[in-house]
Amino acid sequence: MAKILIIDDERAIRGSLKEILEYEKYKVDEAEDGEDGLKKLSKDNYDVVLLDIKMPQMDGIEVLQKAMEAGYSGQFIMVSAHGSIETAVEATKMGAFDFIEKPPDLNRLLVTIKNALDKSDLVAETKILRKKISGVVEIVGESSAIDEVKKTIERVAPTEARVLITGPNGTGKELVAKWLHAMSNRATGPLVEVNCAAIPSELIESELFGHEKGSFTSAIKQKKGRFEQAHGGTLFLDEIGDMSLSAQAKVLRALQEHNITRVGGDKSISVDVRVVAATNKDLKKEIEEGNFREDLYHRLSVILIHVPSLKERKDDIPLLVDKFLNDIAQEYGAPRKSITEDALEGLKAFEWTGNIRELRNVVERLVIMCDAEISGNDVAKYA
Repeated sequence: MAKILIIDDERAIRGSLKEILEYEKYKVDEAEDGEDGLKKLSKDNYDVVLLDIKMPQMDGIEVLQKAMEAGYSGQFIMVSAHGSIETAVEATKMGAFDFIEKPPDLNRLLVTIKNALDKSDLVAETKILRKKISGVVEIVGESSAIDEVKKTIERVAPTEARVLITGPNGTGKELVAKWLHAMSNRATGPLVEVNCAAIPSELIESELFGHEKGSFTSAIKQKKGRFEQAHGGTLFLDEIGDMSLSAQAKVLRALQEHNITRVGGDKSISVDVRVVAATNKDLKKEIEEGNFREDLYHRLSVILIHVPSLKERKDDIPLLVDKFLNDIAQEYGAPRKSITEDALEGLKAFEWTGNIRELRNVVERLVIMCDAEISGNDVAKYA
């Protein structure tokens, strides 16, 4: 059900518009002035906003300007009994969908709302398609810690330098790797990901370097490894701290010589690959304990990027929650749920040992279990 917000200082106008639109099966909210309207827009997503131009204190043009600057979603239809071509042009230039005069012709109003909803659907579909095409989710956050990560990515991505990404589980190390690739000169090439912790030690070399037919019992045909698959692009070695020492030696040689040899083969294959690695382990400690090669560490860590834990950037939690609420609403094909300030404060008080991954799971649980607005009591009960 589409949601419409009516912002008008005349109660009678709001009441009559609400009655008409609810009869047409729309969900309708009201705001008595511009300030109240902006508050409602900040708390919820509306598909269409009917915005009166002539209002005391803050007129409709100012509300529209603030809404556009804040990036509120939805289509704005300006309504005024004192309309002029100049006003209509100004509103359209600022981002309004259309302009209608009071008292509005009922048929024109309903057609305009339907057209605005069609545009909203098109905009939403375009955003989803762009996200699917790019395959890279935005890095959300404005804290100094995450801002430093973003700046480092921008500076390092266009180079060929190898990067080692560190940080606890669930902080978004994979996302950093994707952005390093997307902003690099290799963006048109492949990004090949390998989770070193998920591959048995006896298979990791075959996975990375490939194998020749008959090189071991189950090698029924020749197979290209991840290094070859990533030729001309980026190879992301996730959880590299879990890689076996024998595989580490071969990776080191591949980085030094830009050549690999398949398991069971003797042919040297040239590879042009930028390697980005990530780990949740303290590799210097692993080196001391004999679990990781020091020479490989120095090869991989030309640039170090540390992704902060969520408890190091708690001021970013409201932004992350806002994104997750939008993402989950899109995934479920349901209206976006709002969240109160005390609920956000409750979420900020958690330790978040699972970091962003845990926060996302909690927000999804709250969306499923709560009503249209998530409260502080809901957070205490379900988080």
